[in-house]
Amino acid sequence: MASLPPDRHLLRAKDLIDARYREPLDVPALARAAHASPAHFIRRFRRAFGETPHQYLLTRRLERAAALLRTTDHTVTRICLEVGLTSVGSFTSSFKRAYGVTPTAYRAAHPPAARRAPVPTCVVMAWTRPQGRAASEKPRRAGAASVVGDR
Repeated sequence: MASLPPDRHLLRAKDLIDARYREPLDVPALARAAHASPAHFIRRFRRAFGETPHQYLLTRRLERAAALLRTTDHTVTRICLEVGLTSVGSFTSSFKRAYGVTPTAYRAAHPPAARRAPVPTCVVMAWTRPQGRAASEKPRRAGAASVVGDR
């Protein structure tokens, strides 16, 4: 069996982080995915992506936490646990280091779109309603006839 180029192994570990950032991942598990020793894996990962695997995992978790803060009304504690972190204090300090504000201040600065634009719910529902044949299985004859007639 032909072996993959080394960078492919690093991408496999990076994909593992992207897919399983909520789970407790450690360097030995990631190194196994990359088929390298932990120390060698850390050096190669940093050289390839500019940050250590731990830094990349934390960045990924904080990005997801920021998205959840913008789009949900979950508590900061719940978001902390949802992204795979276990300490709210560490989450808050890491978030502040990355974004410059606490998670609560970030949420206040980025309210959901529904709060910024006072649009009636009926308008939102009409605008987001699926278009096309979802309500009926019959094809649109007028459109089909004009296409056939044009030819």
